[in-house]
Amino acid sequence: MTSPRPRRALLASLTAAALLVPVVAAPGTSGAAVTAAGHAPQAPVQLSVGDRARPLNVEGTPLFGWRPRDVDPGEIQSAYRIVVRTDPATGGGGGETVWDSGKVASGRQEYVPYAGPALEPGAAYTWTVRTWDRTGRASAWSRPASFEIGLRDQDWQASWIRRTTAEADDYTLARKDITVGPSPVVRARVHIAASHQYALHLNGEVVDRGPAFNYADDGYYRTVDVTSRLRAGRPATLGALYHWYGGGQGRPKGEPGLLVRLVVDHADGSRQVVVSDATWQVSRAHWKQAPRRNGDGGDWVEDIDGTAEQRGWDRPGFDASGWQPAQVAGQHPTPVFTRLRGQETGLSYRTVRPEKVTRLESGALVADFGKVIPAVPVVRFRDGQAGRHVDMDAGYVVKEDGSVSRSKSDNQNTDLSYGYTQRDGDQTFRAFTYEGFRYFEIAPGAGVEPEDISAVVQHTDVDLARTARLKTSDAGVDAVYDLMRRSALYGSQSQFLDTPTREKGQFLGDAADISLATMAAYGERRLTRQAIREFIASQSRYWPDGRLNAVYPNGDGKRDIPDYTQMFPGWVMDYYQQSGDTATLAEAYPVMNAVAGYVRRHVDAGTGLVTDLTGGSGAYRYGIIDWPATMRYGHDMDTAARTVINILGVDVFEASARAAEALGKADEAATLRAEARTLTGAINARLRRPADGIYIDGLKGDGAQSTHASQIANAYALAYGVAPAADRDRVRAYTAGLGMRMGPFTAHRLMAALAERPDDFVTRLTDAEGPGWGNILARGGTFTWESWDAPETGQSHSHPWGATALVDVNRTLLGATVTAPAGAAVRVRPPATGLDRASGTLPLQRGDLRVDWRRGGGGFSLTAEVPVNVRAEVHVPARSSDEVRVTGQARFLGMRDGHAVYETGSGRVSFHRR
Repeated sequence: MTSPRPRRALLASLTAAALLVPVVAAPGTSGAAVTAAGHAPQAPVQLSVGDRARPLNVEGTPLFGWRPRDVDPGEIQSAYRIVVRTDPATGGGGGETVWDSGKVASGRQEYVPYAGPALEPGAAYTWTVRTWDRTGRASAWSRPASFEIGLRDQDWQASWIRRTTAEADDYTLARKDITVGPSPVVRARVHIAASHQYALHLNGEVVDRGPAFNYADDGYYRTVDVTSRLRAGRPATLGALYHWYGGGQGRPKGEPGLLVRLVVDHADGSRQVVVSDATWQVSRAHWKQAPRRNGDGGDWVEDIDGTAEQRGWDRPGFDASGWQPAQVAGQHPTPVFTRLRGQETGLSYRTVRPEKVTRLESGALVADFGKVIPAVPVVRFRDGQAGRHVDMDAGYVVKEDGSVSRSKSDNQNTDLSYGYTQRDGDQTFRAFTYEGFRYFEIAPGAGVEPEDISAVVQHTDVDLARTARLKTSDAGVDAVYDLMRRSALYGSQSQFLDTPTREKGQFLGDAADISLATMAAYGERRLTRQAIREFIASQSRYWPDGRLNAVYPNGDGKRDIPDYTQMFPGWVMDYYQQSGDTATLAEAYPVMNAVAGYVRRHVDAGTGLVTDLTGGSGAYRYGIIDWPATMRYGHDMDTAARTVINILGVDVFEASARAAEALGKADEAATLRAEARTLTGAINARLRRPADGIYIDGLKGDGAQSTHASQIANAYALAYGVAPAADRDRVRAYTAGLGMRMGPFTAHRLMAALAERPDDFVTRLTDAEGPGWGNILARGGTFTWESWDAPETGQSHSHPWGATALVDVNRTLLGATVTAPAGAAVRVRPPATGLDRASGTLPLQRGDLRVDWRRGGGGFSLTAEVPVNVRAEVHVPARSSDEVRVTGQARFLGMRDGHAVYETGSGRVSFHRR
């Protein structure tokens, strides 16, 4: 799903001598070139390995990243040097050098591969880096950062354990008492894996939570730093609550199991290792057996028995004599649990309070959290009465009487009820598994006050300090941007979600859409990379013909949707464009090539069009096009050569060609690009109305043209650059004239198609009356919907695939587009109409880009703040450069399409047109 854009040549990569930036001192002048005089770079900051600041379970080759700094304008990185050392705290010495890269002439600052001798599994290392600027001046060394190598499967020497039970919804407690060795603790790590979820406890506190939603033969583990929680010579209790609940959306069935390895390093050089084995004890946790929430996701209603809670079970001194010995399923790796990988992703948690709590006439309390949130509800009962059962219900809407609606159509056909049986005294109910909801109702007589209600919101771990910001002259635009940004984050958990309520599976089409938004809005990389790798694995597991699974990982095995498979190559290239991660691109390229082969085999020799693309079933056969079905707006599904499928075929070839080029496979790139051109020619020859060049929905099986010309067919032709330049204005006018006749799943392609019509772009974004995001807000929605008619059709009110147009807002209204991998080059071109002003910050791989533009009184001003090692091409609307005054350093490149075009380097530069 390559982000559609006109096929323009990318700006050249930055090199040591790339950027001489004249100072423009007055209108029409270029000033003097920057001289060699200047400051040395500052020490690099924000060191990372695989986009993590301090990873504890690095898999494969460590990939280093950093942020160069320089106070001089127009600066780049011309070289770097990395030194890796053993960790002096645990390496038995003063930090011996393991690898010194030497000075490397390169502007690369992301995903730089380690190239030294093999690193020891489980070992800790430190590393530091320095950089050189364009004049050859060197920075100081960065502060050391650390990373630790993950475990191989044979390194665990621990056994998978579980409780002997046949329960379909299994909550099990496991514990082990230990005594910490007498020497001071210098490092302590817990490596843990579970099927499916766990909460890791140590000495009475939860120190980590983790899902492991993957197949048992390709699972995840996490590593947790517990150094500060252990004291020499003191007793300690290591425990876990794990939850296995069978197969479901996004969750292969697998088998119940828990695997733990605690490693404690002491100051005297000794090492203490505790592993899960037959000496552990297990017990049933205090969840009652309850029904499933629905037939899709496979979650179960949580009904917790406070009277059965074993308080203090995770502390030393607890009497576990009534517990049973753990059942040992085998030492890792077992025939079932064959492989584990260190999980790069993580979840972030925060407690929120309701915006309003209402006590109904019945005495029930209804908490309104203000927005739909993915969360677990938490309720404190200060004066519980033993045996009193409390009914609670979450929901998306409230009824006229103020109570939470329990209607299936209001809650995605999901039972969002909870139960709790109180014991005497003060206690707290906390659910284990998150759901999406806005409202939470507690039945009367529970002894609860408004201040006793909260929720723990969770989402994938991102740096919220780098969140994209946008402020414009249109409050409606700003509100929609906020809606999209929040929806994308809340739909990103341990996987990209269909929805946090009905079915939590990671659909390929959804993942690609949400990923574009999270990368643009939060600089997110790790969840995208994990998802790409998971779908890579789906091809090798299920699809030798080049297809990919529609949902992966999942509980229902092999199934595909043809156009989801087609989206994969473009999605990978979007990730590469944002990140510059060549290693993941190289890993994905064979799969992209296989997808190209899958499409190629369906090109009909007579028409040259992709015809009856094998795959899918029922409403998805040969392609889903748009979804739900009402969002197809009459699209002609009775076609054999579908226009949308053929345009996506072009993108498969084009994206794969770009990948081949990036990887130095010139011959393969040429072949793929030729196939893209040939298919484009066939589309334009056979899938347009002869009279006006408007795209129809496809060809029938007998070769006749469909009589229907949908908005999606024409929007795709524009968005993916298939429409000939001479015909684009006519196709744009037709597409814009249809209003909104695409669903939230594909509407970002409409917004890309409207990029040259910013007035229409803003209208579609903010329209409160017709279908679209503005209407979601006007109707009280706080999360993007599955369909524009979700309230009427019972579809999801929390579907993050509707957030993707945030990317197009950045490009079209803020005017900022990444034009080279890793954000090494950007283009800033504000829209000609639609808004009077916009300012915003975008989190690029190499730093934050800030743009502020405004027009008024016949004038125009633009200020850009560009990170070090990034080049910007800035387009200022003007009749000539004589109208433009530049403050800062820029080089005038020429006039293009009514714009004075400048090139700038790092730093702040302002443009003012009289």
